[in-house]
Amino acid sequence: MARPQPTRGHVKGGPDPLGTPARRAALRLLDAVLRRGEALEAALPMATRALHGGPDRGLAHAIAAETLRRLPDLDALIDGATRQRLPDDAKARFALRIALVQALSLGTPPHAAISTVLPLVDGGPRKLVHGVFGTLMRAEASLPEVPTLPADVAQRWRAAWGDGMVDAAARAIAAPPPIDLSLRDAGWDGIDAPSLAPAHRRVPAGTDIAALPGYDDGAFWVQDIAASLPARLLGRGDGIALDLCAAPGGKTLQLAAAGWRVTAVDASESRAARLRENRDRMALPFAIAIADVLDWRPDAPAPAVLVDAPCSATGIFRRHPDVLYRAHPGIVADMAELQARILARAADAVAPGGTLVYATCSLEPAEGEEQLDRFLARHGDFALAPPQDGELPPGIPVTDRGCIRTLPGTLEDAGGCDGFFIARVRRTG
Repeated sequence: MARPQPTRGHVKGGPDPLGTPARRAALRLLDAVLRRGEALEAALPMATRALHGGPDRGLAHAIAAETLRRLPDLDALIDGATRQRLPDDAKARFALRIALVQALSLGTPPHAAISTVLPLVDGGPRKLVHGVFGTLMRAEASLPEVPTLPADVAQRWRAAWGDGMVDAAARAIAAPPPIDLSLRDAGWDGIDAPSLAPAHRRVPAGTDIAALPGYDDGAFWVQDIAASLPARLLGRGDGIALDLCAAPGGKTLQLAAAGWRVTAVDASESRAARLRENRDRMALPFAIAIADVLDWRPDAPAPAVLVDAPCSATGIFRRHPDVLYRAHPGIVADMAELQARILARAADAVAPGGTLVYATCSLEPAEGEEQLDRFLARHGDFALAPPQDGELPPGIPVTDRGCIRTLPGTLEDAGGCDGFFIARVRRTG
């Protein structure tokens, strides 16, 4: 069946069609990510400040996120329908991306998709945008089932992990992933959903988390299963545990629920507010220190230290596709230098015989495997302590040297997981 043909849409000088403000906000979000290098979530409050309702804010976010998931394929369609390539930062290209992703991926009728973006190019090439969109609709253009990754990212990951990983990453970014919940009490059964590990449930993408049973009682918190692995390596305990770079606090909550007396350290007062909110909702006790971990000193070395270090965050691209356009090699190098400094400081906080767990939600070896090599070469009093049988959920891979490396493709049949590198070391001296 032929696609419905786009209408003439917005008349220049007339009132904007219903829904245009959400598309304008989506344009601001994409501009913030692609031109200014901002994180999508960080840009959301400012970009949507003119919107009056939650649904419009949600729509703007959905359009921007889906555009980022499909950006290379959207651009390929646009380039195939224009005689002269539009500049990457041209407003016409942005408007076409937004119109096309709505019509081809989000199920918006073509006439609504084009009429709500034409006001975005008032005073500009409206005829070009309308003409290119109409040409593609008449040609019954479509997007591939498996998206194309940005070329530079695919090249970098292929060199590090091989073709299979790149193919799995493309499959993983096709749609928002399921949502994982960590349970305060492993025996709680208030949610009927699959479990991939003790104290874990997995619910579908788009679930209204606050409406789930047990939310108000603090029975669970949102935490990808891969993000739950670092704290699992510390197990149960009744001594002091330090969670450095702690916010938003998922690992802090895990440690507190496992009996540790936790001090959560984070430099940001705003992020610490989330720590407090989570502490109050879960009714789990832990201390919070607002401090830069490079300057902060504990009262005494601790038997357990966890460092989920700041990183490029490329491992969370399934939920935050904007990282693929922000985490360039310069960012990775800068993060690796910061991680090395944080790890050196964290090592000083580990008591003799104590355990340090290092983690990053990154798919870059410089922030994982190479960082560990660098640390062990400089700290002869630490040795790797590989995971033991029963410490990890089924399907979580352990490398030959005894680290955890989750990649696109890990747990794929069950809905996948974020990309993480995790290493556990013990102080021998």
